[in-house]
Amino acid sequence: MGCFSTPRLIAGTATSATDGRVVWAPARSLWVGGMTATALILGPVFVTPGAVLLFLVTSAVTLCAGHSLGLHRLLIHRSFAASPWVEYGLVYLGTLVGMAGPLGMVQLHDTRDWAQRQIVCHPLHAHRTGFLRDAWWQMHCRLVLTNPPRFVPEPLLARNRGLAFLEATWMVQQLPWALLFFWVGGMPWLVWGVPVRVAVSLTGHWLVGHLTHRRGPQGWVVDGVAVQGHDLPAASLVTFGEAWHGNHHAWPDSARFGLEPGQHDPGWWVLLALRRIGLVWDLKQPADLVPRTGLRRLGPAEGRA
Repeated sequence: MGCFSTPRLIAGTATSATDGRVVWAPARSLWVGGMTATALILGPVFVTPGAVLLFLVTSAVTLCAGHSLGLHRLLIHRSFAASPWVEYGLVYLGTLVGMAGPLGMVQLHDTRDWAQRQIVCHPLHAHRTGFLRDAWWQMHCRLVLTNPPRFVPEPLLARNRGLAFLEATWMVQQLPWALLFFWVGGMPWLVWGVPVRVAVSLTGHWLVGHLTHRRGPQGWVVDGVAVQGHDLPAASLVTFGEAWHGNHHAWPDSARFGLEPGQHDPGWWVLLALRRIGLVWDLKQPADLVPRTGLRRLGPAEGRA
């Protein structure tokens, strides 16, 4: 097996992306299960137009500015630059998605990407199992590799007290907003502003990952790796550009995911607006990057699902 390392992961000759077992993760499972059960039981009871509008607005802000820009494109891939306070604000919004703390997200993402870049990897990292089992694995379990790569975050992450605080309190960060929503709009705002939003965000994140790592159109392929990325055009807007996952696999450090004409990328649009007012800069695009080893462009016929 090839021994690929990311800047934060150190893999040795014994490191394996296949040798491991899937185990139940109680804290994660109770968190996801509790939010989902609350959403399913109380969501229909306390639905109001104002509560649904709150859900839509808070979901858009946390998923776009927070998860896509703050956690994914900035903290994980460093595909653009921002001042410390802007970076912290974006990462804070990403933490409110309720998926994990910022350092946990970086480690989970880097480990999955490392595994997918090997010749073969475990079915959990490849989403190569049944639909319901993959949902259970991804949202309620964790993969314990026998010989995992060592996670060594750079000092910018490891010594950041703000990130350490968010990592230690990421679940609790929902509480101030829950109290505010209840004070302003009562139970409908509380239910739709926290558990419904978190449950939909987590389920949607898994679903998009499941689909975009299995099949769909592609503009690019990376030879010699375990997992290819695929695009999900129908979800480009609601995922704020994250559904162009084939493009992202091809150019992981690009701040722009929608690379072709007509590929809508709202996250990129927000970055352009932030750059215009001087809050972000150095937005990387494929022309600024060195192509991945094995990257190959597909023609229109080849790239169809």
